Amino acid sequence: MTPQYQIRADYDARTIVVYQAYSPAIADAALRAGRFVAPFSFHRMTWIKPSFMWLMHRSNWARKPGQERVLAVRITREGWEEALSQAVLTTADPAAVAQAAVHVQWDPERSPRGAALNHYSIQVGIGRHLIRTFTDDWIVSLTDLTPQIRKASTLMQTGHATKAQRLFPAERTYPMPLTLEDVVSPVR
Repeated sequence: MTPQYQIRADYDARTIVVYQAYSPAIADAALRAGRFVAPFSFHRMTWIKPSFMWLMHRSNWARKPGQERVLAVRITREGWEEALSQAVLTTADPAAVAQAAVHVQWDPERSPRGAALNHYSIQVGIGRHLIRTFTDDWIVSLTDLTPQIRKASTLMQTGHATKAQRLFPAERTYPMPLTLEDVVSPVR
């Protein structure tokens, strides 16, 4: 049985993949530069999600206006854990949330068909005071997953779920340092 609150992600010894959905203008500029550049906004929070399925639900498989392009953003694990070390749960005291450099929110994980599951997926909001560190120091690479997502979506819609699932990134339990578990856990 899957624990109710657990970070599942595609990661290796040095990096972790998080997903974001953008308009074509933002995605194209970022892919050309190899990092986020204008028209990406450096003046507001950006949300990163290690759950591919959650982002598929949120972006409607890259069909929602302004979210037609999905990028796999490979960042350093050091950066990921630095973000988590500065995080405040969005359910915390509003004054603490307002001052936090990073927000953490847990939402129901999703099945490939969008149904809410009985366990939760983490979302991490990188605030404007930390966003340059995220874009300039933590990002290792950007990959456009949109063609793969369109193919998987078509396979799902035509009754080929098993073939579609072969296109999904492999996610497994992320080994959280004990010092961070209490920071991001909604269960005390």
